[in-house]
Amino acid sequence: MSSVEVPAGDSSCGPNCRHCNSRLTLVMADLGKTPVANDYLPMDADFSAEPHYPLVAYVCSDCRLAQTHDFVEANRLFRSDYAYFSSMSKSWLDHARRYVETMQSRFGLAANARHVELASNDGYLLQFSKAAGLACLGVEPCESVARAAIEKGIETRIEFFGLSYARQLVAEGWSADLITANNVYAHVPDVNDFTAGIAALLAPEGVATIEVQHLLSMMQHHEFDTIYHEHFSYYSLLAAKRIFESQGLRVFDVDLLPTHGGSIRFFVCHRDAHHPQTDAVADVLARERAFGLDQDKVYIEWRKQIEATRDSLTYLLRGIKGSGKKIAAYGAPAKGNTLLNFCGIGLAMIDFTVDLAPSKQNRMLPGVHIPIYSPEVIREQKPDFVLILPWNLKGEIKAQLADIEGWGGKFIVPIPVPTIEA
Repeated sequence: MSSVEVPAGDSSCGPNCRHCNSRLTLVMADLGKTPVANDYLPMDADFSAEPHYPLVAYVCSDCRLAQTHDFVEANRLFRSDYAYFSSMSKSWLDHARRYVETMQSRFGLAANARHVELASNDGYLLQFSKAAGLACLGVEPCESVARAAIEKGIETRIEFFGLSYARQLVAEGWSADLITANNVYAHVPDVNDFTAGIAALLAPEGVATIEVQHLLSMMQHHEFDTIYHEHFSYYSLLAAKRIFESQGLRVFDVDLLPTHGGSIRFFVCHRDAHHPQTDAVADVLARERAFGLDQDKVYIEWRKQIEATRDSLTYLLRGIKGSGKKIAAYGAPAKGNTLLNFCGIGLAMIDFTVDLAPSKQNRMLPGVHIPIYSPEVIREQKPDFVLILPWNLKGEIKAQLADIEGWGGKFIVPIPVPTIEA
């Protein structure tokens, strides 16, 4: 059935950069028209009313910020029924616990030091901060996940964060010794206002850590599926450093992390704060320049690599289905929805998918309309192959489904190169 499509316009003449306002002309990815990645559908949905929006990513030739062309407003993307709950992943909970322990030790955070997390989701991280004796506050715009945090006893404000709300929090006494922003910086349409809010909320000697997928790793590993409408921007240190400096902030350290296929954590303080700069900052800048992130050519070539990965995956799946085998998927992440819609992979190739999150079960993936069930259905149906959509969690997922070996089942990992794994 047909769906509602928003006109694409002319991708060769893009919008203005969300940071420096330069005209965007360099396209790094054009993934066609797709639905909003987290708009899961009820089983009886009217597919003809499902909107599809152009999904185009540009790179600013001046400040080098990679970013999507906005066709969907933020309050349309991050609604009260937002379905992503961070606590569903054990590996992510372990990551959060280690983070709190490390920050408390490294920066000498005493009891009752003020810790504010931006986009705190369901309290997955602040629960560890609270247990460590810190004064905690979450700021989370999506009511569904914020209520889950509140039920855990974590003070949470259901608000979008920016300069105005930061000033309100400071007036309430929440000038922060530690600000955490994990996997939210990419979701911010007005990055200048959000960054100004961090500067206003941060105590004079406070530290903000901003963790986000690293553009360098994303491109090196062909992770084009992490482009979707909720991700407004894709960060290199080259671009982020300039954005922070525009608001009087300084990057004094960076960590490269394996999460989400390769992330970068920026350690940020006020320009005149007494936090010495580490050698890691210069090292990462050198790596980014060596790869060519400050030049146009690498982005043009990457666009071609995206198309090659798409063709390779669809060829593999068609071959498996043509031999009479059954394929299921695991997970219903936003990245999976980008992948499936761009590649044109629907029920003709994938019979169903499963997900641990009850908020997604007994619904359908947007666009491709593949049903989502609980993980037990994998064992009931015994598919020959399981396509791992959240490939960044493949170790955790393969461990959960280790028993598929008993019926001869195998896994397909789509990124960076489609492969079959036992």
